[in-house]
Amino acid sequence: FFLGQLVSLMGTWIQNIALGWLVYRVTDSAVWLGVIGFAGQIPALFLTPFAGVFADRLNRRKVLIATQVIPMVLAFIMATLILTNNVEVWHIALIALLNGVVIAFDNPFRHAFLLEMIGEKVLLQNAIALNSTLFNSARFIGPMVGGFLIALVGEGYCFLINGVSFLAVVFSLLAMRVKPSNENAAHKSVLYDLVEGAKYTFSFKPIRYLLLLVVTTGFFGLPFQVFLPVFARDILGGDSQLLGFLTGALGAGALTGAVYLASRKNLKQLPSMIFFTTIVFALGLMSLSLSTSVMLSLGLLYLTGLGMIIQYASTNTLIQTIVDDSKRGRVMALYGMSFLGVTPVGSLLLGSIAGAIGVQITLFASSVVCLVAAGLYSRRIGKVKQSLEVKPCR
Repeated sequence: FFLGQLVSLMGTWIQNIALGWLVYRVTDSAVWLGVIGFAGQIPALFLTPFAGVFADRLNRRKVLIATQVIPMVLAFIMATLILTNNVEVWHIALIALLNGVVIAFDNPFRHAFLLEMIGEKVLLQNAIALNSTLFNSARFIGPMVGGFLIALVGEGYCFLINGVSFLAVVFSLLAMRVKPSNENAAHKSVLYDLVEGAKYTFSFKPIRYLLLLVVTTGFFGLPFQVFLPVFARDILGGDSQLLGFLTGALGAGALTGAVYLASRKNLKQLPSMIFFTTIVFALGLMSLSLSTSVMLSLGLLYLTGLGMIIQYASTNTLIQTIVDDSKRGRVMALYGMSFLGVTPVGSLLLGSIAGAIGVQITLFASSVVCLVAAGLYSRRIGKVKQSLEVKPCR
């Protein structure tokens, strides 16, 4: 699965950069870039909670096969439309929306399936960190490869390559022989299970504290990435090449954080680590909002990426460790919403605020909110640590 994901995620990032370039070439509109991005992300806000319910009911491996096959077919359709010169912007928007629906289901199923693959909770931290390493490696390398391919053969072949890359994950899932952990679970109605999962999540205080922290940073902190073009051109006086360096610095920090987590085995330090890395993320973002130096901004983005990935990967590990197995899919769906569903809404809000008061002031205020959230979480670290010692009630 890891090797299959290595191939597939590289294809995904190649397609992502080709998608943005294609939209701008076809429409010559920055507004359409935002619309397509929003269409690809917003389904997660509405569908992920229901996907979590089904992640606790259905065979996760079989559903994951479907969530790989569908985007593979969509990539082949897009490749055909582009290579035959028939692509229109509504095609792109529709396929982005359909991909967003698939991602909304893929995320909770993939998170919940992780324990079935590795078999032991003590391996969760390393497995999640390895997955983060894989993701950020692909994010670091894929766009560069995609940019080269766009110039060499065009966007159509980027979509074609991504479609083929899905086969690696599909074959790995087909070859697996794992026993579903939820095959004998009893269920009531979808609505009942949805409400039960929400009640469990917000009544079990350690999970509630962790989710509230990542929801806050996901809403106010993570949208900073959409403003990087503004920093590159208007604040730092650079061009698209500088934007690439800024994005690369963020990815390098995230990759470093993921590698660091992959080398660790002690779960008891994670609650405190989440607090400190949230502070690093918020202070990095705050300092970036004040920076007018290219070299300083690169260093600050490295620290911001480092804090960001350690906070989120550590939170993922803790939740997966302490959650009741019968509710794993529903809780992981809420975790996924903290960045898949909440971040695009935050981007819209902060974008409108930035238009009125400026990007730098907006990001400074956002970082202050993240610092306040970290401070509130610090008062609850003891409760989170206790959850690692006492198994939660079922």
